[in-house]
Amino acid sequence: MTCEVILSYASPHRCLVPRHGRFVSVWMSPDMPDILGYSILHRTSYMVYPDFASHPASYIPHYTGMRFYFTLYTKPYRMYTLGINAAFHDSSACIIENGKLIAAAEEERFTQIKHGKRPIPFSAYELPFHSIDYCLKMAGIHLNDVDHVAYSFDPYLLLGDHKGKAEIPIPLEPDMLSEPSKWTSPWDPLFLSSIVNASGQLVDGYPHHLQKRFKGVSKDRIKWHFVEHHIAHAASAYYPSPFDHAAILTLDGRGELATTTYNLGKGDEMSRIGQVDMPHSLGLLYERVTSYLGFLHSSDEYKVMALASYGKPVFASDFREMIQVGSNGQYTITNERLEERFGASRSKNDPFTAHHFNIARSLQVVLEETVLKLASWLHKQTGEENLCLAGGVALNCVLNARIRDYGPFKNIWVQPASGDAGTALGAAIWVDLQENESVARSYEMSHAFWGPEYKDDEIETFLKWAKVPYKKMKNIAEETAEILADNKIIGWFQGRMEFGPRALGSRSILASPIHPSMQARLNEVKDREDFRPVAPVVLEEDAPHWFEHATSSPFMLFVYDVKKDKALKIPAVRHVDGTARIQTVNKDQHPRYYELLQAFKKKTGVPVLVNTSFNTLGKPIVCSPRDAVECFWSSPFDALVIGSYLIEKPHAN
Repeated sequence: MTCEVILSYASPHRCLVPRHGRFVSVWMSPDMPDILGYSILHRTSYMVYPDFASHPASYIPHYTGMRFYFTLYTKPYRMYTLGINAAFHDSSACIIENGKLIAAAEEERFTQIKHGKRPIPFSAYELPFHSIDYCLKMAGIHLNDVDHVAYSFDPYLLLGDHKGKAEIPIPLEPDMLSEPSKWTSPWDPLFLSSIVNASGQLVDGYPHHLQKRFKGVSKDRIKWHFVEHHIAHAASAYYPSPFDHAAILTLDGRGELATTTYNLGKGDEMSRIGQVDMPHSLGLLYERVTSYLGFLHSSDEYKVMALASYGKPVFASDFREMIQVGSNGQYTITNERLEERFGASRSKNDPFTAHHFNIARSLQVVLEETVLKLASWLHKQTGEENLCLAGGVALNCVLNARIRDYGPFKNIWVQPASGDAGTALGAAIWVDLQENESVARSYEMSHAFWGPEYKDDEIETFLKWAKVPYKKMKNIAEETAEILADNKIIGWFQGRMEFGPRALGSRSILASPIHPSMQARLNEVKDREDFRPVAPVVLEEDAPHWFEHATSSPFMLFVYDVKKDKALKIPAVRHVDGTARIQTVNKDQHPRYYELLQAFKKKTGVPVLVNTSFNTLGKPIVCSPRDAVECFWSSPFDALVIGSYLIEKPHAN
């Protein structure tokens, strides 16, 4: 576009130019293109200067009040918002450019430390530098180029009288305190101090080997935003959804104060209509039962969900006594006394008994009952037919299916990174919408492939360097399908890595579902508990023929009943309760994955494969070719299909 530029009377080197729909005063200098975000041409009667960066300011006429014309070509202003989750666990980062997601990843994938870190006060200062570095790389920018940082926790909601003060007391020996702490935990001051100072940590706490995209940043250069934790969860659920309006329900362990929130989204606006605060938390109750059953809390809750299928709800009355649902979407959780009610807790290596199965089943049943009541209240308040879900509790695919089948909402969308990792995305979207007036909501999350990708030349270079024997495949889908049809287990490493806890065909272990023994084989390969199910991936167009009432389900967030006439054809993916946590895939979402399923269907008549995450016990999903090769050679599966290359173990059966 061509627009008029007016030289200021105050200075011949200052002018008024349009930006974000209004005129602003800027210096006519070599930095002007960077300031405006436009490619600028200076037109005179003699020549066209390509930009001010290559011509000094002396070329600008020194006539105050004169009018000149510049052509502003479309290199629209780019606003970058960096989202960070780091307060608790599942540390992550994402980068948004003018409302569009460019990249998102969890720190665990780069460090190979499960969940990135444990949710303890002493780790709150740790930022996901590797994830941030990856996001900056994908955007092609330095940290200096970031306009806004959105951090998905607001410490000022908890600081109380200490807000704005320079000091906060941190105990050296909490047990020696003469008076009870006024904090929920005596370590809260340390936790909050770490988060308040996160902006400084970002600027000068980066690892030495990552300095390329961090070095030389001023703390004052970037505008920092603390976003309330459950606003970040709600934003991650609503704004990437396919809905223009929806009710939004978030459920997790805790944020700053809230543990459950009720929200309404309409267009670009999102508002809260209610919340449940600490100490009442469905997520924390589930965590405590997870610990009671001998698992790791804030990590193994999905194991309790799987365990529940083997039990009976004989203790449902106990959990109904603990969880009291009131009016206005409120509930309380009291009188837990787990050991008093159920006996001694299980230790990690103790055998599982029917008693443990029944506790898990009872908890799951009452959780589902409770959330259905909360969802019904939210539906009455909003009148919406669409529901968006996020928060760690929303990763419970059995619960999600119960809401789908028995709840009042017509349509449900669940954020695939519903745990805390997704709050980096939600915080970034929220800030981007608040700060970038020229960008309306436009992003829809139709897939979860936002992590690193390795091209064939990068993969082959590594394989040669590592002296790994390999061959290049002529037809990846056909050759891989042949291996799978031979009942072998493969590692599948293709395209951009998934964002969120589910492996969805980029970093997966794949196998045939036809043989009943495959579920046990995979659990042995991954060193998992015997009761754990494995999940199927199915061609989207074939899903309704194999699973009851199946629709598009690309993120493995709902269970469906396996059709009775198909149960014996895919026994490996049918859980003990007759259900399966399915992933549907179409050609647009992941072309190579889709072609593999088609090839397997052609050979076997079955459009289904077993898909489980490409990792082993206690390790995150693999990220790089090195991770994939190390996992492959240290685990008993048969082949690795990595990009266009095949690696097979000699004498593999």
